[in-house]
Amino acid sequence: MQELVFINKNIDRWKKFEALSVKDGSYPPDKLAAMFIQITDDLSYCRTFYPGTDTEKYLNALAAKTHYNIYKNKKESGHKILNFWKKDFPLIIYDIRKYVYISLALFLFSALIGAFSAANDKSFVRTILGDAYVDMTLDNIEKGDPMAIYKKMMQTDMFLAITINNIKVAFLAFVWGLLLVVGTVYIMISNGVMLGSFQYFFYDQGIFLESVLTIWIHGTLEIFAIIISGAAGLLIGVSVLLPGTYTRLQSFKQATVKGVKIIIGIVPIFIVAGFLEGFVTRYTEAPVFIRAGIILLSLVFIVWYFFLYPAKLAKKTPSPFT
Repeated sequence: MQELVFINKNIDRWKKFEALSVKDGSYPPDKLAAMFIQITDDLSYCRTFYPGTDTEKYLNALAAKTHYNIYKNKKESGHKILNFWKKDFPLIIYDIRKYVYISLALFLFSALIGAFSAANDKSFVRTILGDAYVDMTLDNIEKGDPMAIYKKMMQTDMFLAITINNIKVAFLAFVWGLLLVVGTVYIMISNGVMLGSFQYFFYDQGIFLESVLTIWIHGTLEIFAIIISGAAGLLIGVSVLLPGTYTRLQSFKQATVKGVKIIIGIVPIFIVAGFLEGFVTRYTEAPVFIRAGIILLSLVFIVWYFFLYPAKLAKKTPSPFT
């Protein structure tokens, strides 16, 4: 790559970093640290291919200035953890929004495939969900309690088991992005197909509304958190396939930092979803407006926290990741 091309591709980001880094104490130290990583990566690239140039001198000065600001602002408030979910995590979500949309579209398309397959092949549901689950559910339907499966385990045991399993699925969706996104795509498709066939099964049994009012009490948050983890996996895979102006290692390191923060960020979502599944979903006799209200509140939270709030926050606080 010619030096001029390198400059033109990155100059806007450098200017943004320069403007942010000179604001005394106005930017979180972890954001400055992320800026420092990017600047030093650019500096390393420049030293390799354009040594002794004015570009190298400029980047060296910018890196030094950013490093100074990191340590100058190292004293942080006692609300670092809160600020992570208030600012850092939403900004990362906004930064990877295209991967969120891709992951969401992939999951929904897979769910449609699952529902279509179940509608056209009666054995498909048993193939996906297993004979034991299908037979047990059919037996529960005959007994007049189709959602009895959510009442069998002790509440705390169910909460812990579900939460741990969901975090495991999210972690795999993220880590399997290393397989050049193939692993992540596989997890999203398999989970989407399972959900689609699962919901069609209840529709075919004439209890679709009851299944929605029960399953989606916890499933709304749970499924969307898995979709977010899929976006993190896609980010990792694409960082290796399409590193842009960075080396693959540099691109991978930057994506990994964001990806790990994403997985950490959705852990509370899984905890809430696990709590709902363990302690709330089992009360199928609860009034419809209460169950529907929980689902609606979950949807409102998702739309606000993962889409509206990050976009609004990004306008006020430019992200160092872009």
